[in-house]
This record gives sequence, C-alpha cells and structure tokens, in this order.
Amino acid sequence: MAEPKVTTTLAQDPLPLSRDSQGVVRVGGTRVSLDSLLHLYRQGATAEEIATSFPDVELPDIYTAIAYYLRHREEVDRYVESRRREAQKMEHEIRRRFPTAELRERLLARRREDAR
Repeated sequence: MAEPKVTTTLAQDPLPLSRDSQGVVRVGGTRVSLDSLLHLYRQGATAEEIATSFPDVELPDIYTAIAYYLRHREEVDRYVESRRREAQKMEHEIRRRFPTAELRERLLARRREDAR
C-alpha cells in the first residue's frame, strides 16, 4: 500500500511593520520603532539581544524586521536617514526656541545667590 502524500501549505505571515499616524514605522504592533531596532542590530546585537532590550516585541517579529531590512536595505536606509535628519531639525528648533546658555547662567547666578 502506498504511503499517503504529505503536503505542506506555506502560509505567508503578515509583515510585522506598520506606520503610525506620524509616519514612524513600528514593529510588531508595539511602540518600538524600526529605526530603534535597527540601531541595535547595526551595533552587532543579535535578535535575542534585541528582544531583551525590547521585551514587548516578539522574537519572530524581530527576525522578520531584520530580514525585511536585509531585503530592502536601500529603501530602509533612506527611511532611517530621513528620520535622523528630522530629529536633527527638531533638536535644532528646540535649541533655537529654548536656548540653554541663558538658562545655565540664570541657574548659576541663583546658586551663587543661595550660597551667600
């Protein structure tokens, strides 16, 4: 008697990446950004080490995010670079609007007054 043929269906899991309302790519339905995850990966962290840093993200989602990055490196690198430039612009604007030099001088003057 012939053995029954075993077939395996290859299910395609959904990509665990999504954009939030500000355009930030998040991983696994969490608040963890793809660029945060990739920062650790680029520093040499393994998926398991990344999972300890981001316990809300499931390990398979970390592997899938890394695989997506490896398959779409140029596109993801452009996205990460645009996020970096955006953060720099925001930091520059905050420093322009709230200069710390004057604040530092006021705090030091107050400290000198309190010391008298």
